[in-house]
Amino acid sequence: MKRFIRSAALCAAVITASVLSSCSHDSSRSKTSPEAGDEVCTDTLRAVTLYGPTSYFLYRGEPMGYDYELVDSLARQKHMVLDLKVAKTLSSAVAMLDSGKVDLIAYQVPITDHYRQYVRPCGPEVLTSQVLVQPRVRGSVEVTDVTDLVGREVYVEKDSKYLRRLENLNSELGGGIIIREVDADTLITEDLLRLVSDGKLPLTVVDSDIAMLNSTYYPDLDVSVPVSFPQRAAWAVGRDDAGLADEIDEWFATDVPQRTSEDLLKRYFEQSKYAPSTRFDFSKGYISKYDNLFRKYAPSVGWDWRLMAAQAYQESKFKPNARSWVGARGLMQIMPSTARGYRTSVGQLNNPEVSVKVATQLIDDLDCYLLKYVPNDKERLKFVIAAYNCGIAHVYDAIALAEKYGYDPQVWDDNVARAILMKMNPKYYNDPVVKYGYCRGTETVAYVKNITDFYEQALREINA
Repeated sequence: MKRFIRSAALCAAVITASVLSSCSHDSSRSKTSPEAGDEVCTDTLRAVTLYGPTSYFLYRGEPMGYDYELVDSLARQKHMVLDLKVAKTLSSAVAMLDSGKVDLIAYQVPITDHYRQYVRPCGPEVLTSQVLVQPRVRGSVEVTDVTDLVGREVYVEKDSKYLRRLENLNSELGGGIIIREVDADTLITEDLLRLVSDGKLPLTVVDSDIAMLNSTYYPDLDVSVPVSFPQRAAWAVGRDDAGLADEIDEWFATDVPQRTSEDLLKRYFEQSKYAPSTRFDFSKGYISKYDNLFRKYAPSVGWDWRLMAAQAYQESKFKPNARSWVGARGLMQIMPSTARGYRTSVGQLNNPEVSVKVATQLIDDLDCYLLKYVPNDKERLKFVIAAYNCGIAHVYDAIALAEKYGYDPQVWDDNVARAILMKMNPKYYNDPVVKYGYCRGTETVAYVKNITDFYEQALREINA
């Protein structure tokens, strides 16, 4: 990789990443235009990352994740093309760095003697530890120190670092912790967190970053009790590439990347993503003040207007100025890139009619794309709703997984719905048939169920 150019004549280029858009329209990121007097060149930042809920994932066709967005910001600020690759494991990412295929690992590599043999840490450094996850009841918790774990059940993944840490802690305490091992093929870390939130499991242990991210979905969880010493981690370059490491460190020490990092940390690990389920009151005889819009546009995609109302309620609770943590906007929560793909400006998305119109265009495209995979109209409806939520790329992956593992690829409930849940597990989102990595499948499955439940109630209680 060419070194960053510090002269006034900086290079400018498009930031690129391999993603599948939710629709066939142009939804790529806008090009970075050169400043006056800048020289245009093709300098490239070759980086590798890993799929995961904190590092890199696709949502509605948009690349996201703390590490991805920060390395994207680095490339943009240095007017470089980002050539981003995705490795299946950290060891394979290190091998790619060692072989010269990439220049930077944009992923949190533990700063340990082992990894220092192969890489040089640089850039954003984080501290993580393993923490206890427990329910918070009326603002208080039962376990305030690891010594309180004696006599309590703690569920952790089998053959995991969490199991090893608990076994060591149990030995340090003289025994007494009741350790329950869970097969990772059955339940993974995020499942355990959800089950603790639901009251079905008492305690679990996970890394603090994963715990903090999931606590934004489950506000009743407490993740404040550490069970291990902190572990430093950072991005990495080649062991002998001190020059590049210094340049990345110098960049990260400046105001703009510091603010970018702080904003991303707040958005991913602090901003609430909790959407409480609320019972809708149908007794007034109508659904919302936007019913006329749903009646106008739903027939263009063959939908009952009450189904479109159900989706709007799930997306925004009928708030036309709603904006999600990922940047989706308006009544139907349209992503800015999707709006641009349908020749709609971001500023128009708070207009309820514009939002509904763009949503029907997207729904129509999704239905066309899925027709050959799910020919049954009634069944395909759930696939379309799922694709609206997470992006059609993940639905394609789930269909492929369902076919491979013996589920019916043309049926959503208990079949492709199960497969999309599998895309939360590294074993499956790194499966050869999967092309688009990690997906928070629990959110998509709940989304489809909530909309269909709302719609079925609306059919019974609201006149056509």
